[in-house]
Amino acid sequence: MRIRSALTALAVVLVGLVAGAGNGAAAGTTTATTMAPYCGITWGSAEKSAGALSTAPLVDVRTGRHDCYDRVVFEFAGSVNGYAIAYGETWTEGEGLALSPYTAGGALLRVSLRAPAYDDSRLGTVPYRVGEHAANLLRYPTLRDVVFGGSFEGYTTFAVGVRARLPFRTFVLAGPGGHSRIVLDVAHQWQQ
Repeated sequence: MRIRSALTALAVVLVGLVAGAGNGAAAGTTTATTMAPYCGITWGSAEKSAGALSTAPLVDVRTGRHDCYDRVVFEFAGSVNGYAIAYGETWTEGEGLALSPYTAGGALLRVSLRAPAYDDSRLGTVPYRVGEHAANLLRYPTLRDVVFGGSFEGYTTFAVGVRARLPFRTFVLAGPGGHSRIVLDVAHQWQQ
């Protein structure tokens, strides 16, 4: 009788443990799959590139804060659509010096613009020298630094320091006037 009672009690305990573990796993799976992307952002952090080389010079670099992301805008005096942007070390154009020691942030976006930062007479079209900071990013949630890496043989480089490796997107906008802009948005976080 005692053995039967002990076996029954053991069976009840085992069934309870198996049922509890199953419910916990199901609940954990449900929670993980129902997490919404932050602000609907599904950009990812893989390299993004597009377009061809252009001769339209870079004329301005601006930044902006938004509710879900921080933005860097590169404006050109003409039509430009070429860029390659990825996480990783950034080197100065022509010299090949690493910019990571001079760029604030936990992660570094290497921005290669397929257009020069000088005009046809080889005069610089932006006021930055190699290694200079192109923006004041005080109070930005994600952006930490934008450092000019130079312009050489039609390519212009920037190191964009961000808080961490976060999702980003890049796209091209026409205007104002005959100008064009390459836009880089970096999300504040991955998920809600």
